Amino acid sequence: MKSVFFSVLQRVGRSFMLPIALLPVAGLMLGIGASFTNETTITSYGLQGILGDGTILHAFLTVMKNAGSVVFSNLPILFAIGVAMGMAKKEKEVAAISGAVGFFIMHSTIHAMLELKGLLAEGALPEGSIGNAVGIETLQMGVFGGVIVGLGVAALHNRFYRIELPAVLSFFGGSRFVPIITAFVYLFVGILMFYTWPSIQHGIMLLGQLVNEAGYAGTFIYGFIERALIPFGLHHVFYMPFWQTGVGGTAIIDGQFIAGAQNIFFAELASPNTTHFSVEATRFMAGKFPFYLFGIPGAALALYYTAKPQNRKAIFGLLVSATLTAVLTGITEPIEFSFLFAAPLLYVIHCVYAGLSFMLCHIFDVGVGQTFSGSLIDFTLFGILQGNAKTHWINAILIGLPMFPLYYFTFSFLIKKFNFKTPGREDDTEEVKLYTRKDVEEAKQNKANASKADLSAMIVDGLGGKDNITYVDCCATRLRISVTDNQLVNKELLQSTGAKGVLINGQGIQIIYGPHVTVVKSHLEDYIHHSV
Repeated sequence: MKSVFFSVLQRVGRSFMLPIALLPVAGLMLGIGASFTNETTITSYGLQGILGDGTILHAFLTVMKNAGSVVFSNLPILFAIGVAMGMAKKEKEVAAISGAVGFFIMHSTIHAMLELKGLLAEGALPEGSIGNAVGIETLQMGVFGGVIVGLGVAALHNRFYRIELPAVLSFFGGSRFVPIITAFVYLFVGILMFYTWPSIQHGIMLLGQLVNEAGYAGTFIYGFIERALIPFGLHHVFYMPFWQTGVGGTAIIDGQFIAGAQNIFFAELASPNTTHFSVEATRFMAGKFPFYLFGIPGAALALYYTAKPQNRKAIFGLLVSATLTAVLTGITEPIEFSFLFAAPLLYVIHCVYAGLSFMLCHIFDVGVGQTFSGSLIDFTLFGILQGNAKTHWINAILIGLPMFPLYYFTFSFLIKKFNFKTPGREDDTEEVKLYTRKDVEEAKQNKANASKADLSAMIVDGLGGKDNITYVDCCATRLRISVTDNQLVNKELLQSTGAKGVLINGQGIQIIYGPHVTVVKSHLEDYIHHSV
């Protein structure tokens, strides 16, 4: 049961990645648009002639701001579509449109029930209970509403997309049946949500209060757990309720009730009335910047200088690449997985420092938000460009500066003391564990059977063969595979394909490659589809 639960959770986490992947682009548009149409910014820098009201640039940036804002305003339906598509086994496009159908039907049903019961009148329900979903006045469900639809639709899709109906109804069989059954099912789900969601909503608010009342200790625990879940690929499942629901707090901004830390931040970003971003919201985001921008480079430097002198040249480029990936894009897994398996203690220390970073940013009122990760791009857009008065971004730098030597000296000391086999410290008979593309090609050439020289063939072979693979997908950095029998999985062979780590939990297999994993997945699917 534990392995099945893990397998389901990792698929749910992976399915979140499609709508999450939209956030950096939407945040970029919103961040740039809001920054350079803000009257205070324009006046402070004397840019009225270029960016003032009535100029072409002001009009364009206003459009850009609205284009970015609309994505954040409609995240629930994007999650409904994205999760349904991500969890569907085949014919994902049908699952996607069914997700939209289910979302519309559920919220329209809830609206009708509210109207019939006379609960749409002002004061009929507690403040914040009523929200708006794609123009439908309904219960405030946030992305939870989208996830409920997405998961349910995916289950219906996987069950019915090959259904055969009697001849007279055969036109409505197969994949056409999925949106039909979705419409009927979510009519009743909407009724069910009308009666049950207010209690769930109350529970969410209480949980949010509990987290907030824990103060700085609660922020430390949040940061520690978020980082600790990275190896399992479940961090998206953990942080999403804080970012997108009342668990992460609520606020009234320009007369609108907003729930969720990230939603609060971007609503404040879009508001001309914001004088300081809510630290109670950004406490769930700002803590990433100090250890992403300073701690990770410190750890990389420690890995470099503790490597054997003859191996430093081999790992230099890889460590630089992994570090730049972390700093510029906020994807830290390439560097984290370079020491996670070789030295788990270092990862525990890393989690503690991450929690400390979150807590210190909360203590020192750092009000910098983010779209997807704590990258330099997000820090510039949502910290520096917004001004120190609104974000206290300089405090994040002051917190980050000592983190560089803290990571460097801690990692260096522990690596040497315990003789951890981190990259470049392997025994002479072992290869350096951070593989380059050249290493992958050499590994393929060393295979006795030339038909297995292809990278995809090696992955399939390492997974126990094509017949042992039941599901293939990926998230930002890792392949997520389901297999029939995990005893057939060859971990060493998979690692020789250039993987930075392989996790096996029941039928769920995760192979960590880094940001280029989507290309690996595409070639793998083509190979499986065309192989005999």
